[in-house]
Amino acid sequence: MPQSGTLLWNRNNLAKRLRDVTNLGCGERVEEEGLRRAVEGARRYAAEKGVAMPSINELTRIEPVHLARLEAQGIFTTGLLLERSETPTRRQTLADQTDASLADVAEWRDEALLLNLAFFGRQEHQLLAAAGYPGIRTLAESDWEEFQAAVTRATLLLGRVAPDPLSLRSWWEQGRVLVDA
Repeated sequence: MPQSGTLLWNRNNLAKRLRDVTNLGCGERVEEEGLRRAVEGARRYAAEKGVAMPSINELTRIEPVHLARLEAQGIFTTGLLLERSETPTRRQTLADQTDASLADVAEWRDEALLLNLAFFGRQEHQLLAAAGYPGIRTLAESDWEEFQAAVTRATLLLGRVAPDPLSLRSWWEQGRVLVDA
């Protein structure tokens, strides 16, 4: 089987296994060991292949129980979260599957969009959170000067080197485009 097919097979196999896994945390039985092995295998494969999609563990505005429920649904990257919450119907389905509210799913999606900005990593996520931008919506609603000043203050507060102006402008512009995604 080709390597690209292996990831698809792992994902499909994981999804097949997860059909047997029931509503995690809602009093029903979960085959934890098999699920853990499947998720870890898919993560190892993605890491070996250099897939740079941020993990859902990097989301800061989500309860641990919901993280576990997302993983039980086969969602372990922000890209998969964005795919599974792309439309209002999908968001409602995901909310039902994870026993979360639509507001929770919208909040996760907002932060996942932020984490998927180009040239954006864990350090940048912490910086923007400290600057008061926890998600893409707050970023898109700010004006350029306000955003730049807030990031500069956060940089000084955290004692970090400021991001280059081109990256900063790029994040702000991407946020304005992605807010309606």
